[in-house]
Amino acid sequence: ILKSMCGRFELKTRFEKLPKVLKLNYPRGLDSKYETQNLIRPTDPVLVIKNEGKIKTTFMTWGFISPWTKDPFDKKIPRPFNARSETVEEKKLFSGSWKHKRCLIPASGFFEKKYRIRMENYETFWLGGIWSKWTATDGAELESCCVLTTEPNELIKPFHNRMPVIVPNGYEEQWTEQVKDTDELKGLLPIMLGWSPDGWIVEDVERKENEQLSLF
Repeated sequence: ILKSMCGRFELKTRFEKLPKVLKLNYPRGLDSKYETQNLIRPTDPVLVIKNEGKIKTTFMTWGFISPWTKDPFDKKIPRPFNARSETVEEKKLFSGSWKHKRCLIPASGFFEKKYRIRMENYETFWLGGIWSKWTATDGAELESCCVLTTEPNELIKPFHNRMPVIVPNGYEEQWTEQVKDTDELKGLLPIMLGWSPDGWIVEDVERKENEQLSLF
């Protein structure tokens, strides 16, 4: 069985270099507490932009928690960290989020086995995702998200049979806004069909680290 796609990514972008849209409306103190991350795994808190009337930056748990689950901390209940974009509309677990709760997760690279996939110019890019809000009986809220995946392009195909949906810059509003009708949702489908490998590279992380070690 092939391991699920995109289970590791990184955000090595300094705060001042993060996309402007992420700094419109962010949690208090984020600018001083923000740290770059070399490895982000499922169940880690991730930086996300969501839109409930306006774009807002927040933290969510990576691993989708169903809004109707009784106990979000029950280890036996799977928390998917990926969702297939082809079926996201039909799956009961994801369909509500696909309609009303799409999010974007900033990354500077993602990992497949021992390879890092990043942009040649080190630009930060958006992983396309969906999110969910679980509310406890006492009103406490827990927000969680997962990354959408699609068919691989020529660059990724040698390493995996899936790749993350990457939403181009400039589509932040369109992707995250709470959509009113199915036509507007259909307008997002081309974004999910995949992205061009132009301007992207794959690096062998282990080899690179070994080469760096042998320089000392």
